[in-house]
Amino acid sequence: MSLQRTISENVKIAIHALYDATLESVELQATRKEFEGDITVVVFPMLRVVKGNPVQIGEAVGKYLSENITEVEDYNVVKGFLNLVISDTYYLDFFTSIKDNERFGFADSLKDNKAVMVEYSSPNTNKPLHLGHIRNILLGYSVAEIIKASGKKVYKTQIINDRGIHICKSMVAWNKFGEGETPESTGLKGDKLVGNYYVKFDQVYKEQIAGLIEDGLSEEDAKKEAPILIEAQEMLRKWESGDTEVVKLWKMMNGWVYDGFDKTYNALGVDFDSYYYESNTYLLGKDNIEEGLSRGVFFKKEDGSIWCDLTEDGLDEKLVLRSDGTAVYMTQDIGTAIQRVKDNPDIGGMIYTVGNEQDYHFKVLFLILKKLGYEWAKNLHHLSYGMVDLPSGKMKSREGTVVDADDLIDEMTRTAEEISQDLGKLEGYTKEEKAGVYNKIGLGALKYYILKVDPKKRILFNPEESVDFQGNTGPFIQYTYARIQAILRKADFSKSEPISSVKLHQKEKELIKHLELYPEIIQNAASELSPALIANYTYDLVKNYNSFFQNVSIFGADSEEEKQFRVQLSGSVGNTIKSAFSLLGINVPERM
Repeated sequence: MSLQRTISENVKIAIHALYDATLESVELQATRKEFEGDITVVVFPMLRVVKGNPVQIGEAVGKYLSENITEVEDYNVVKGFLNLVISDTYYLDFFTSIKDNERFGFADSLKDNKAVMVEYSSPNTNKPLHLGHIRNILLGYSVAEIIKASGKKVYKTQIINDRGIHICKSMVAWNKFGEGETPESTGLKGDKLVGNYYVKFDQVYKEQIAGLIEDGLSEEDAKKEAPILIEAQEMLRKWESGDTEVVKLWKMMNGWVYDGFDKTYNALGVDFDSYYYESNTYLLGKDNIEEGLSRGVFFKKEDGSIWCDLTEDGLDEKLVLRSDGTAVYMTQDIGTAIQRVKDNPDIGGMIYTVGNEQDYHFKVLFLILKKLGYEWAKNLHHLSYGMVDLPSGKMKSREGTVVDADDLIDEMTRTAEEISQDLGKLEGYTKEEKAGVYNKIGLGALKYYILKVDPKKRILFNPEESVDFQGNTGPFIQYTYARIQAILRKADFSKSEPISSVKLHQKEKELIKHLELYPEIIQNAASELSPALIANYTYDLVKNYNSFFQNVSIFGADSEEEKQFRVQLSGSVGNTIKSAFSLLGINVPERM
């Protein structure tokens, strides 16, 4: 039983014993720094069941707790707040239990360990990954790792949007203007090469529209009749009918893109357990629609189209199958969700990492799946997130104004190198060692800057600000970790010997109390799907550690036992930083 729960239960017992009253709940909070104590019992809510002076009630309850709970060493009452002083022994015992535990904070597998599938990335195969994808990927990967740490089984997946008119646009442009060039002949990553032709298509399309308007067509008609668009539409029809040459071209160019994506994923340090391809899933869902129609979940209109009436649920009527029998995106998403559970029968829920512009789509999808009677549908979540902006403004793929993910990773590494060189922190390192550190700092800065923000909020991303070695940044936390490793290397004694009798400095106690929060933070971050809780917990831990480091001498301690304890405490803080950053997908350098 946790200390907080022990205190709460004993407060209830005290109120019953002292006042013959029943207390339903107990409000606890951390003691404010200006008062002596560690945990505060708020007395005011007790006045609902106990009549009297809150100070006198607090004194009576404090006396009872100090006599009946060994962990409560002393107490004081300030107005309606009972401040409890917890014994050093309790904190030392807790610290001893975690100091050599590499999995501290991580929960064991749950008994009812239904798996959770987390979908993220899910790009189109007509362009490289960009800054917007990076937020998606980092969020999805981190949430998957956090849920895993909370004790659940996790499958990481993505659906690759590898079909449709947008794919054919790149294919048409390559056919017309590519002159047979390949990633090998150009030295370009495959996704970048294909993305160049997507931009080329848009340039030619706009030129043709302008020409048709000059010839007297309206803008609306010109957009429909531009020859290059008609070619792309014809290519899509050929692809859908299985035309050999078109399918061959499609496979070749998609293969270039997949190879390029893999290189970016490796650079970001993320992975997937499975892949779904829209070219395989776009026909899924039709049978489910027919079944739902027979059960009255859907209804058919006079033109033969099939709809779901969600007006009683505060939404609208939603088309799920066109009058010609062709599917819409909703049809496909219904079928894909059902297929995923067929492929992995232990799935008990799914999380879709998709931008907030799709909020309504997922409300409808989840509601339809519930109406179809799937038990797991109650555990579907949309990890909705805001867009990422740059100081220069919004990004547009068609116009080639996006910030390419690979270029951003390179820029972050270069920025880390420039700042590190200015600070002169890597003297004596080999060129390869420096490159490794620059990469960890640059990627750490990028990931932390994005993940420290609540997913729902929009981000204005500033690369230079993110690599600052001061403040709430990845490099600041990485630097503290590296400082701790230097302390551990300097220590010339056993770091595992148990310590049981030191008198704790207030800064030491504050650090241990902060470490004690880590398991709960992981559970909260998992339930709220928010890596920001992990990021900001880690920043607060580092601030506490730096305050300890500045106020308490480690190697100048009064006794050998105190010195050993402070080194061990530093080590546990370092392990927790490393553990928390691993949940964010961030590596920590041993030296900086």
